[in-house]
Amino acid sequence: MQKKVMNTTYHLAANELTVDILAALKKLYKGKKISITVEEEMDETEYLLKSEANKKMLLESIKQAENGELISVNFKKARKK
Repeated sequence: MQKKVMNTTYHLAANELTVDILAALKKLYKGKKISITVEEEMDETEYLLKSEANKKMLLESIKQAENGELISVNFKKARKK
């Protein structure tokens, strides 16, 4: 029988870290060895602009929106098709 391993990911800003979070982790994993990894998350815009193709398409879309070239979608009608 394979042992179940619990994985949990928390996404929060550094200023949201509190002793309560550590207390909750201690309670949740009482008596077990755990591993805590901290990594900085990439901003979504920064991530999307990394690719030249994405960057070109996004900047063109922003330009179109600024010029009033918008597309309206009626999701209720689209869903019925």
